[in-house]
This record gives sequence, structure tokens and C-alpha cells, in this order.
Amino acid sequence: MSMIQRIALVLTIIGAINWGLIGFFQYDLISAIFGGQDSAIARVLYGLVGIAGLINLGLLFKPNEEVVRDPDTRTVR
Repeated sequence: MSMIQRIALVLTIIGAINWGLIGFFQYDLISAIFGGQDSAIARVLYGLVGIAGLINLGLLFKPNEEVVRDPDTRTVR
């Protein structure tokens, strides 16, 4: 997994946690931290989370790498 995909995954997780908080408790953590939904920083972060979600769509269609273990040496090839 590339560094961009890892960053996108972290941003997607942040977005998922924020949406969970909105859904369960009606509390928008991002807007609370950065001064409301209309603040420039919050809007940039919302945009980055959206872009990260689009980047992570590629992970959905990426084939799994199979791990082959050598039983004699107990190493992964």
C-alpha cells in the first residue's frame, strides 16, 4: 500500500468516525474543533475526506495478495 493510500485511509477513518458521531449523537466533531461547518479549515478537511474516499475506491478493486508459507522454514515467501 502506497503512502498516499495510507493517508487516504486515515482520512477516511476520520470521516467515518465523524459520521458515526453525527449519526448517533448529532455531534459534528470536525466543526466543533475548527469553528463550524462554514470555516475554511473545516471545509478543506471535509473536501480532503471526500477525496480520500475516492482514492480508497481503488482499494476495493485491488486483488488480494496471497501469503504462501513454507512449512519447513516457517517463513513467508
